[in-house]
Amino acid sequence: MDGRDLVRSVKAVGSAGAAQGLRTVRAAWRRRRADAAGLPPRGTERARVPGPVRDVRPGAGGGVVRFARAELRIVVAVNGAVFWGWDGAGPEPSYALSGRCPEPDPRTRLEPDKDGGWRVVAERVTVVVSRHGSVEVLTPGGVSLRRELPPRWWEPVGGGPSRWTQRSEVAADARFFGLGGRASGLRLRDGTYRLWNTDPGRAFGPGDDPLYITMPVQLVVADAATHLVFQDTSWDGTVTLREGEEGAGSGHDRAGMCELRMDGGPLRCWMIVGTPARVLHTWAVLTGVPALPPSWALGHHHARWGFGDEQEVRRIVAGYREHGLPLDAVHLDIDHFDGHQVFTVDQDRFPKLPALAEELRRDGIRLVSIVDPAVKAEPGNAVYDGGSAEDAFVRDASGQVVRGVVWPGESVFPDFTHARVRAWWGRLYEERLGQGFAGFWHDMNEPTSFAAFGESTLPRSAGHALEGRGGDHREAHNVYALCMARAAYEGLCELAPEERPFIFSRSGWAGMQRYGGTWSGDVATGWPGLRASLSLVMGLGLSGVPYSGPDVGGFDGSPSPELYLRWFQLGAWLPLFRTHASLRAGRREPWEFGADVLEHARVALVERRRLLPYFMTLAHLARRTGAPYVRPLWWGAPEERALRDCEDAFLLGDCLLVAPVLDPGADRRAVQLPRGRWYDTVTEQAYEGPGQVLIDAPLSRIPVLARAGAVVPVRGDDGGLVLEVWAPALGRTGGGLVVPDEGDGWEEADIERYVTRWEGRRVVVELYGEDGVSEPSRPVRVRGLDGY
Repeated sequence: MDGRDLVRSVKAVGSAGAAQGLRTVRAAWRRRRADAAGLPPRGTERARVPGPVRDVRPGAGGGVVRFARAELRIVVAVNGAVFWGWDGAGPEPSYALSGRCPEPDPRTRLEPDKDGGWRVVAERVTVVVSRHGSVEVLTPGGVSLRRELPPRWWEPVGGGPSRWTQRSEVAADARFFGLGGRASGLRLRDGTYRLWNTDPGRAFGPGDDPLYITMPVQLVVADAATHLVFQDTSWDGTVTLREGEEGAGSGHDRAGMCELRMDGGPLRCWMIVGTPARVLHTWAVLTGVPALPPSWALGHHHARWGFGDEQEVRRIVAGYREHGLPLDAVHLDIDHFDGHQVFTVDQDRFPKLPALAEELRRDGIRLVSIVDPAVKAEPGNAVYDGGSAEDAFVRDASGQVVRGVVWPGESVFPDFTHARVRAWWGRLYEERLGQGFAGFWHDMNEPTSFAAFGESTLPRSAGHALEGRGGDHREAHNVYALCMARAAYEGLCELAPEERPFIFSRSGWAGMQRYGGTWSGDVATGWPGLRASLSLVMGLGLSGVPYSGPDVGGFDGSPSPELYLRWFQLGAWLPLFRTHASLRAGRREPWEFGADVLEHARVALVERRRLLPYFMTLAHLARRTGAPYVRPLWWGAPEERALRDCEDAFLLGDCLLVAPVLDPGADRRAVQLPRGRWYDTVTEQAYEGPGQVLIDAPLSRIPVLARAGAVVPVRGDDGGLVLEVWAPALGRTGGGLVVPDEGDGWEEADIERYVTRWEGRRVVVELYGEDGVSEPSRPVRVRGLDGY
């Protein structure tokens, strides 16, 4: 026995309570024994590299290049995406991809290259394969974007999965973004990032890695072009990044470096080249367009672990009403369950839950239910009995059902990588709909199983169906939450086909946007946690997940009035706007922080309500284009290097720039502006970019600027849609897109395209449609005219 594990076991019993503590100790030892029996030591390994090139076989969109000890398949698709896979790896099967793969581009040419290599020439890229197996992707003009060096495998002599390493070089000016939800910052600095979805088990801050959503998805921004790289394997691994340096050493550039080390899985890759908008659009085509949230989900949500009963919920809702604060959803955490058992209700605390839900719905407020994957392992529990009858639960290598420990105690876990199990689980949401819930919040789905020591998840040897291929938790872990979200989404589409499902999930993987969004998880209360909140939302957006947001105020602790207000003001401009806190944390209602905070929070809430048509437009555009709502300042101008390093402000769509206050005591802040004219949306003062300006940021507001010429759909005083137009710069035109949608159904709303321009001394707004140019049928309010 490891002495450190013994100490951890003793501590676990003391800190978690005797019964639950003992369970976590037993679970940790069970997990260790299961892996010792089910995962034999790797033993001796043999290293392998591709070796010299032997021959080539042309194929659609590219071909197969054979080396002495490996073979490489390269395909350029009709949408310009490049795929390559080693040793027979193809694009499918893949949990990331949606539907069928894009067709190969028939216009590509496979040609011999110098020094015995080969090249695939396409319209948007050229792929060069060297005679020893490096893969280099260049622009049509011949500028190198990324060079993958020959990979290396470590193969167990006795058989089993091969470990592998892929090292890459990028331009010296390139900057790295993405990799899912990272708290360290939008721009990924030099360091190593793990690819293993992880519940940290405590509130986290900027220095913690990994977190709940890790993805092998990099977005790399350089002068020559932006590119996205997706290494399609769900196994555990690490990504080590090192930014390049221009003029390093003797005046030569030092290339940026990326090294990927994986414990197994196929070595296959997708790469997409272009502008950020084109790259994210192609990524959405590959992995699935983002789910469209119902309109109410873009309002304000209030949650707490610790709503004790129906009276507490009514008290909170009455407080919002009494103080004139808009509220769109209330979330119930695990304490509304009967003994923490999923798909149940504590009848003592919530005896008339359907009546409560109907009462709230009449006031425009929806109820959202937490849903955990762990099922209490107890006969008589309907979900356990039903799952046992379906043979739905994960089993270990010996065929026994795997048991872990979560909130209800001893628990078992559905195998969501089996279609039959997903269908069974999806039908369980009928109980939730019957209780009056309109949305669903997936938690603990990394999956988490409490353990006194070791990893807090299932044994790596645990078996999974993996859509009939078979495998274990080493491959299934990172896609577990993705498959759970799929089960819920498909189930809800059958149970309530007239409404768009609303699901957001703590964990997930590439492609999770098809089923919903996510939130920050248990971010620490404090100014570093506030800053991490913004990093997570922007990084997830650049990984293809546009709908997300943090726990406003932080999950733990008691924020100061200033910190709470600044977090609230940031949250009001993010896609998911939700206050939430731990059972042991301070209150999160705006009126708990004093009269000044209450008034300033009301301003933020009213402005969010006014801008709901704009958020709904961004949701529709995300579904059609893959563009995130929240975008880095370099989104439209990645060549502007000063913008690549800006992590404390963001674009909300094309029209607005938001500069939250992320430091205590600040009443002014510097704002880096992209090129063009920008208006302060409160004072209407104009600023010219590019460059940095200093803007007032009193406690009453954070700086929000509108792009000159922008058309922003807002809610008018009568509830109708109004076009808020910001005057274009003299001699310039502007415009914007509007997608009207007030419903929660599947009707496809038409995109309205507006153009703004000067005509003499007045600003003219025109609607461009299939029938030509016309005047808008909606009210127009022009702003920013002072100074003209």
